[in-house]
Amino acid sequence: MIHVAALPGTPTYEGSVELIVQKAVEEARLYQKLGVDCLLIENMHDVPYLRKEVGHEISSVMTRVALAVKQQTKLPCGIQILAGANKAALAVAHAAGLEFIRAEGFVFAHIGDEGFIQSDAAELLRYRKMIGADTVKIMTDIQKKHSSHAITADISITELAETATFFRSDGLVITGTSTGKATSLKDIQMVRQKVTIPIWVGSGINAENIRAYIPLVDGLIIGSAFKENGYWANKVDAKRVKVLLDQVHNMN
Repeated sequence: MIHVAALPGTPTYEGSVELIVQKAVEEARLYQKLGVDCLLIENMHDVPYLRKEVGHEISSVMTRVALAVKQQTKLPCGIQILAGANKAALAVAHAAGLEFIRAEGFVFAHIGDEGFIQSDAAELLRYRKMIGADTVKIMTDIQKKHSSHAITADISITELAETATFFRSDGLVITGTSTGKATSLKDIQMVRQKVTIPIWVGSGINAENIRAYIPLVDGLIIGSAFKENGYWANKVDAKRVKVLLDQVHNMN
């Protein structure tokens, strides 16, 4: 996970688009050097997040970042634009030649930090077809972290997963309750029995638990555990990255 520096117009923007791009590329190159398989770009420093609709100042700079990262590393790469700006992410991915987006609110509504997040599978897939971005995969969060799911409390995580599959999701992301919180192994096991599309873990991976997840899933999204002191906003810690990747490579 590459947490792009605060973008123009957001409260902590520091005034230089060039510096934003430079920092993201440096981080991407470091991850590539250390042996990471895939990259995901996210505007996590843009707090507080807009809901669904972000300005051109966000999507245009994210396009610059995505294109630079993709050209400099050649690694598979995806993008998420917070919060729930899935159409913007899809447009950026298409323009920059990325392989996938991470979409929240794909099926069933929920209450996020930003307020009510309505589902958008029908609109998003039609938009993908309209702009000719069929090669861009849509990885979808179910029971997304940092959210209340009281309005869907009578729907199990397996039902959510089956619905996302029926609505043509390309893959699922399962998380804990918040950034850095471990994802339920039981939830993953139940979903794995019901769907055949890829499943990724979206939070809480660390050196102590990573080996338990690897046999159950197709991918691991790691942000906090790769950073100094395990905190998402800090710099990448090469030693922490190596420890986690060694766990992966040493699996029997």
